[in-house]
Amino acid sequence: MPWLAIGFAVVAALYSSVGFGGGSSYTALLVLTGVPILLVPLVSLICNLTVTSAGVWKCWRAGLYAGAGLTPILALSVPAALLGGLTPINEDGLILLLGCGLLLAGLQLGWASLTRQQDEIAAASHFPRWAAPVIGAGVGYLSGLVGIGGGIFLSPILHLVRWAPPRTIAALSSAYIAANSAAALIGKSVSLPADIPDSEILQYWPLIPAVAMGSWLGHRMLLGVFPQRIVKAMTAVLILIVAFRLLIRAL
Repeated sequence: MPWLAIGFAVVAALYSSVGFGGGSSYTALLVLTGVPILLVPLVSLICNLTVTSAGVWKCWRAGLYAGAGLTPILALSVPAALLGGLTPINEDGLILLLGCGLLLAGLQLGWASLTRQQDEIAAASHFPRWAAPVIGAGVGYLSGLVGIGGGIFLSPILHLVRWAPPRTIAALSSAYIAANSAAALIGKSVSLPADIPDSEILQYWPLIPAVAMGSWLGHRMLLGVFPQRIVKAMTAVLILIVAFRLLIRAL
């Protein structure tokens, strides 16, 4: 457990510094360390909520959600995440989906670290806003099914279609992760078999303060020490390592 808590803290620090919650890598670490598959989404989603809640509050106070198109994205994603949370998935399917998703997200984040993206430059997107609920619902269901917040899947899509400036997309991802994590957590909790005692979940409580501390470091210190492009590159490397380990295990 101590080494797992340290790993979670490192993941939280890196992911929170680029606007993510870290749920995908929490899930991967839990799977790779042999945590029972039914408990993996619950632990991961709780840690996700812990990391993103403070970030959402800060983004809201900074006014980053005004005119950002958050409501259309969340309109169908929250019920879709709940439905995904209620949908059973076996361990092989979880590992394969998560590995593929992490591979794509890691490649996108690595590419972003190699290109210059000026936050002050407004996004010049002609992408139809009516498509936002469709994107939100698709990513929301996949996220709920796997047991993560989904920001790591949504963010590359928003960057691809140039939905908003990078800083705004990071804020949108935080809110999306928090909302979908809450919905998916409800779904996974309802679908949890009654014969699993609460003590099975409570034994992982040290991971919550670990990610809280990691998130604090990510927000307060990491971006002040390293340029954001370096942090993105470090995060991309971490994501790709975990993705390859999962895909090797799946195949």
